[in-house]
Amino acid sequence: MAGSAEEADSPSDIDSEASDLSDRELQEAFAKGVLKPGLNVVLDEPKKTVNDVDGLKHCLSEFKRKLAWIERLDVTLGPVPEIPSSRPTLHTPERKAVDPEDDFQREMSFYRQAQAAVLTALPRLHQHQVLTKRPDDYFAEMAKSDQQMQKIRQKLQEKQVAMEKSEKAKQLRALRKFGKKVQTEVLQKRQKEKSTMMNAIKKYQKGLTDKLDFLEGDQGPASRAKKEGAKAPQTKKGPNAKRRYKNQKFGFGGKKKGSKWNTRESHNDVSGFRASVAHAKGSKKAGKKGSSKRPGKWARQKMKSRAR
Repeated sequence: MAGSAEEADSPSDIDSEASDLSDRELQEAFAKGVLKPGLNVVLDEPKKTVNDVDGLKHCLSEFKRKLAWIERLDVTLGPVPEIPSSRPTLHTPERKAVDPEDDFQREMSFYRQAQAAVLTALPRLHQHQVLTKRPDDYFAEMAKSDQQMQKIRQKLQEKQVAMEKSEKAKQLRALRKFGKKVQTEVLQKRQKEKSTMMNAIKKYQKGLTDKLDFLEGDQGPASRAKKEGAKAPQTKKGPNAKRRYKNQKFGFGGKKKGSKWNTRESHNDVSGFRASVAHAKGSKKAGKKGSSKRPGKWARQKMKSRAR
């Protein structure tokens, strides 16, 4: 029993009971003055700020050093007015304060103040013999070595070459696609023309048509007229296409017998007569033919027997 009582009054139970208290109960206890002052500090009056000017000046004098201007290089200037324009005006405008809310006016005032500071500092630097211009033969030291820059340049060149190769490959692929497309169109056109001609030949062989315009190809008048979108010109009166084709292949018809007979006109026409040719048909040619003629078999045998 005693052990159970001690357990009931243990500090952990007390802490748990204290933690179970709500904020409202704590506020009521604080208002009644039950809670003792500890971490909770009541501020009856606001904190007072002290402007100790003498102390600030003393601190400033401790870390302030009297150095020459060449070591400090500080320039202090007030607001710089705008430069009046060269154009004459009837009245001079009054100087106005810079509006801090206007970005353009504020930046322009900083720009003018920086210019005035430079114009003020340059003569002082010249008095102290400080050079303000870079010499003509000045070479700045590079942050990176020449070897590193050569590597960077080489990488950039390789990248540029790779990009050029890629661009050329793209162009070649596009040209190859276009070439295949054109080739396919040409083959299809040839196949179509071939099938059209074969159909026309079959119709002609079967006697369904007597037109042979398909033999002329693309050079015929009908095909040219179709390309131009006009009607084919009408052929002159005469034999049809079948007759013309046969005339071209086998010759023209008509009487063939007696075509080489002499007529009155051909008998009277002596323009083609040549005396030398006509007189050469005499004994000279006959003699030549006789001299070159081979002797007969009996004569050859006699000649052999005599030789024996």
